[in-house]
Amino acid sequence: MATNIQSTQLDFDQIKNKLKNYLSAKTEFADYDFEGAGLSNILDVLAYNTHFNALTANMALNEAFISTAQLRSSVISHAEALGFSIRSATSSQARFTATLNLAGVANRAQTYVLPVDSVFTGSNENGSFQFLTTQAFTATDDGTGLYTFVDADGASGVTAFEGTKITKTFFVGQATDRQIYIIPDADIDTTTAIIKVFESPSSTVFEEYTPLKRALTVNAKSTYYTLREVPNGTFELNFGDGVTFGKSPEAGSKIEVTYLRTTGPSANEIKSFSTSVQYNVGGTNFALQIVPQANSAGGANKQGIDSIKDLAASAFATQQRLVTPEDYRSTIAANFPTVKDVSVWGGEDNVPVNYGKVYVALDFNDGLTNAAKIIVKDNIKSNFTNNLSVMSITPEFVDPIEIFIDTTTSFTFNPDLTGSTALALENKTRVAIRDYLLNTVSGFNKTFRRSNLLTDIDEVDIAVLNSRMNIKLQQRLIPTLDTPLNYELVYPVQLANADDVLTIIESDLFQMTGVTGNLKVVNTLSSNKLKIINVDDADTVVQDNVGNFNSLDGTLSLINFNPGTILSGSNFIKFSAVPQNESEVRSQRNFVFKVDEERFTVTSSVDRQGNRVAL
Repeated sequence: MATNIQSTQLDFDQIKNKLKNYLSAKTEFADYDFEGAGLSNILDVLAYNTHFNALTANMALNEAFISTAQLRSSVISHAEALGFSIRSATSSQARFTATLNLAGVANRAQTYVLPVDSVFTGSNENGSFQFLTTQAFTATDDGTGLYTFVDADGASGVTAFEGTKITKTFFVGQATDRQIYIIPDADIDTTTAIIKVFESPSSTVFEEYTPLKRALTVNAKSTYYTLREVPNGTFELNFGDGVTFGKSPEAGSKIEVTYLRTTGPSANEIKSFSTSVQYNVGGTNFALQIVPQANSAGGANKQGIDSIKDLAASAFATQQRLVTPEDYRSTIAANFPTVKDVSVWGGEDNVPVNYGKVYVALDFNDGLTNAAKIIVKDNIKSNFTNNLSVMSITPEFVDPIEIFIDTTTSFTFNPDLTGSTALALENKTRVAIRDYLLNTVSGFNKTFRRSNLLTDIDEVDIAVLNSRMNIKLQQRLIPTLDTPLNYELVYPVQLANADDVLTIIESDLFQMTGVTGNLKVVNTLSSNKLKIINVDDADTVVQDNVGNFNSLDGTLSLINFNPGTILSGSNFIKFSAVPQNESEVRSQRNFVFKVDEERFTVTSSVDRQGNRVAL
């Protein structure tokens, strides 16, 4: 006979059944009909109460650990306990070439200034957005009346940040009080915050405080601050107490906080901008001329829960130093939202081996200009690697090499088991391939496993009976048109050996000056020699020797390659190669897997599994 209620389930019905089993074991309820009795209602109440208590306890236990927590406030709390700083939303950036043309204008000045908070506007499908400069830019007469604006370091170009400028003012109370400064704005870009502390409300003398994460040493006179996200999504401003991270503003002083309120990623991909900035010379206004260097980019929402969970533990392990590759990866990923992915490896793992260096490859968000990428790399060096890395270890940035996985898939299906057409199943298969590559393979240091993808394809529909897939690795070459040059493409793995049946290397179509027809590069069967053939003339050989490929090194060399027109309309030619092992492909070092949805070839065939149809 049961003497207590055994219930460890969260399901309501199972809890109620446990209660019934317990009561039915009692002699006074031996013949009781629980379903038809009024006691059933009481059991419902007891089961619901137990159910809710169990769910509450289970949720509370989950929220106690960063790996299982679901609430953002819980994840942030755990991350802060590990010393990890949560990234706020970030403003989209736009960079222009800004000029002022005063050629032939009398009494023009030698130098003109584009002041802080100069406004630029642009629009995309999400609406119209305002961009502001956060520093002053200057331009000097080049002797002809043309002025080109440069930043404080002399670099040509103007950078503006999307957002609305907001100023919050706080007055410091008595030193004995617990001073809490809440900025009630969930959309603040904390990287744009400027904190000034004035001696008194009427004073014009101030000290500018800097973020604590930039600190190298801290003493009682250090002027640092922190901006942390609080559970309701707003931000709290904190200062030191003279011991922890520097001094605190004195009683009676005024704190002025200026920052940009941003819309995050909504302002990305703006192609054109305008401005009302003008310069008055001799009573005539002259407009500032701007030419965008690239689309706006870099805007992002607050750091997501999954990203916080992924990076918090790694950031805790780094302990404000850069020693292992994981230290570099987590530090860069946590502080630079424009960096999509990071790969880091030591000189001992490089090809060729180069001791005393650490190599860093950055995969940036789409749309970021080369100038903006250089700024990010310079910031990483000046703010992190130069201060936190081991002495005698020199960081070196390496451009990522993009590798695309081309798939040729075929599957058989039984139409009697599904209401979907062959075309619908093929489309579902393409979606499955895309999702696998995007979610599992895309990025640095990833592994493509064909068997895992085939499993996903077999589960697309119950009617799919079996599937098979051939794999090629795609590299993209941007050639100089109508100019014979040598090129080398490198793949991350060994390539298949040439045989007398399969074509190992194959390029996109292109045309050459003086040659009629559509051309492509392929390898000669049973040879690693590359040739150019005319696909419009029974694959006639146009150029017998245009280079070769090395199976062991995974390299493809082109000699005097001279395309005139790329038929795809792009500025690059795709070169696909069959890997030695199609079942598993790993990206290493600066190789980064990308997705090319145009290369998902899918075909289907019908198999009724031997069923006979009576006519």
